[in-house]
Amino acid sequence: MLTLSKKAHQMPASPIRKLVPFADVAKKKGVKVYHLNIGQPDIASPKEALDAVKNNTLELISYPHSAGFESYREGLAKYYQGININVKANEINITTGGSEALQIALAVTCNPDDEVIVMEPFYTNYNSFAVQNDVILKPIQTNIEDGFALPDVSEFEKLITPKTKGIIICNPGNPTGTLYKKESLIKLGELAKKNELFIYSDEVYREFCYTDEPHFSCMHLDGLEQNVILLDSVSKRYSLCGVRIGAIVSKNKEVMSAVLRYAQARLCSPAYGQIAAEGALNTPKEYFVAVRDEYIKRRDFVIGALNKMEGVMSPMPMGAFYTIAKLPVDDSDKFAQWLLEDFSYENQTVMVAPAAGFYATKGKGKDEVRIAYVLKIEDLKNAMKCLEEALKQYPGRTI
Repeated sequence: MLTLSKKAHQMPASPIRKLVPFADVAKKKGVKVYHLNIGQPDIASPKEALDAVKNNTLELISYPHSAGFESYREGLAKYYQGININVKANEINITTGGSEALQIALAVTCNPDDEVIVMEPFYTNYNSFAVQNDVILKPIQTNIEDGFALPDVSEFEKLITPKTKGIIICNPGNPTGTLYKKESLIKLGELAKKNELFIYSDEVYREFCYTDEPHFSCMHLDGLEQNVILLDSVSKRYSLCGVRIGAIVSKNKEVMSAVLRYAQARLCSPAYGQIAAEGALNTPKEYFVAVRDEYIKRRDFVIGALNKMEGVMSPMPMGAFYTIAKLPVDDSDKFAQWLLEDFSYENQTVMVAPAAGFYATKGKGKDEVRIAYVLKIEDLKNAMKCLEEALKQYPGRTI
């Protein structure tokens, strides 16, 4: 009898993508679907990135170095140095997206059944990467009522065991949009140093901070040079999701040596993706100012619209371009599918990501959805109107 592996059965379906077949059917019926389920910005990629691909003169697309193009790593090191992250090119390994960065980081630091602490709700693929590496995620609950703020270090201490290898931080956060305070991260860093833990710092939304204070990276933590593994990506920063280029950055030589060996096993990251990413390093500051201003407008509109709806609650995100919204529904999975199968308003509907898939604790997130405000304001207005009407009509409404 042919059988699949245990991991194949354990691998969870993506709450972000599992409803795609229903969306496809709705579109074939002629219904306009507003995609608020996925962090795919509609912002144009920088001209500098596109021109780097268009104007390249390569006559042979050969394998890049397993660590990435040296010129790109040198340029990326300068980018980091410009934000006070003092690393060198040999402390950077280019990966196939930020996803591979975390996959490799867990692989080189964790043994089977080791434990990694994570704040929930968390980016759903953290769970997938844990399954792939036989790592056990230990969730710490955060609450929508206080904007999913970082819990006190005492909550982390309760979960630390001899099997604990590290803590995953996503700052600003996906799916919540939470921006953690510098003081909280410093305390967490002290805890990590005391207990000899790694900090896997996912900072792919660094450029999307909506405060006057500069982003505080875990790489800025004093005395944690050997503990912090920075995970990065060009997907969101430059609206280059499809080029699949990320990076692992660490000053820990042993970690980076192991990372390179894993990188060699998968040969290399895509050449044209690296060409685009290297070109993107020349993106002018005006691009980021304009993008940040646009996302603040989108955020303010969406959060305002959500909190005006009866029974809906959503905190104000201070980073990224997501929010978690609490809805008056019996089951957000059923509601999200109903939106695509049975509902339309003026021949339009909305696709959202049910939040249960962003939690490790069963039963959590059942009445919540993640909304990505990645569409232009006019589309967001239509989407919010659809959502408001849908909540009035949904058979499983709870209030």
